[in-house]
Amino acid sequence: MIKDKCSSSSSSSSSSGGFRGDGSSSSSSDGGGGCRGDGSSSSNSILVVVVAAAAAAVVVVVVVVVVVVVVVVAAAAAVVAVVVVAVVKVVVVEVVVEVVIVAAAAVVKVVVVLVVV
Repeated sequence: MIKDKCSSSSSSSSSSGGFRGDGSSSSSSDGGGGCRGDGSSSSNSILVVVVAAAAAAVVVVVVVVVVVVVVVVAAAAAVVAVVVVAVVKVVVVEVVVEVVIVAAAAVVKVVVVLVVV
């Protein structure tokens, strides 16, 4: 633990921040890690762990949201494809039926003309 590093037996020439009896650090330019007179440390490692955990949680949430969106979009695309295929089938059947009716009518006219003549 960091307190062991900052105990009163620490050297005053530590590279991570020297020990002073007044509670200050002899190395304030390193942004932390110095030892205070009461044996505690000015290190903010707990804050770093909390921020890292929060960042990891955000990444997990973003990944889950992206997966859900991809699944929903794929399902919607499948539904649209089924509907389009059904509509195309109906349209093709209607066109074929109409062509058959027109062709049958033409054949009937030809037969009627031939019978009459």
